[in-house]
Amino acid sequence: MNTLDSELLRTFLAVAGTGSITEGGNLIGRSQSATSLQIMRLEEVLGRAVFERTGRGVSLTETGQRLLPVAREVTGRLDGMLRELTSDDLRGKLRLAIPDDHGRARLARILGAFVQSHPQVELEVTCSLSTEFPGMLRKGLLDLAVYEVETPEPGEEVIHEDPTCWVASHHQDLLAVDPVPVALFDRACWWREAAIAALEARGQPYRVVFSSQSVSGVTAAVEAGVAIGLLGRSSAGPHLKVLGDGLGFPEMPVSRLVIGTSGQADATVVDAMKSAIRSAFQG
Repeated sequence: MNTLDSELLRTFLAVAGTGSITEGGNLIGRSQSATSLQIMRLEEVLGRAVFERTGRGVSLTETGQRLLPVAREVTGRLDGMLRELTSDDLRGKLRLAIPDDHGRARLARILGAFVQSHPQVELEVTCSLSTEFPGMLRKGLLDLAVYEVETPEPGEEVIHEDPTCWVASHHQDLLAVDPVPVALFDRACWWREAAIAALEARGQPYRVVFSSQSVSGVTAAVEAGVAIGLLGRSSAGPHLKVLGDGLGFPEMPVSRLVIGTSGQADATVVDAMKSAIRSAFQG
């Protein structure tokens, strides 16, 4: 006998909420193919389609519309019971900052895991450009933050490392352009400083044609063939080519993602959040 698995319902809700198989999968930490298989399994159980595929994504069928409130109620009650059975008595307030370049899927996992285990802790979350986070910690405006550095300072815990490299589109020979078009971050940060130092040392004239506050903005410019850019290797997919030493681009620094704290928050609350962040970034 077929049954409605709660994981199928969660996948259904994620896709329904985003209107996209890919975005829904990102929200729950699944690949596009795994998410599609979950939706197919749900439709097999029901014997009816829950989504209509469109050029822009997916939309609910009549069956999907009928299932939506039930799925919300079922998963909500399950989550509520789990919180009730597994939560602790930890209390307090935590001001947390997460860089927006590391995706809402990770942020959702961090918050979901923490709130489930510690529902009585009040969270105040900032999600923005991380270059400002160390200063906010020093000023006491944040209790805990995740941000990128080249060289960690004492007290900063490294949770992820990503070598940086120069990349370009496969479809454009931008190194033949004079001056070479470059995409950079538009705020003072070690990434921008390292990029400019490498360009100056290379000796070929360059021109900044695109500036962005985010990794996604620089990536978009490179993918479009507008400019070359300095990115983490994790952001340089197979559709981009790495510009190495043979083209005058030396080995670049490693970006290290760290957890920093202000030292003013409740240590027990901070340790609990650190554990949730480690699981999200290393799991």
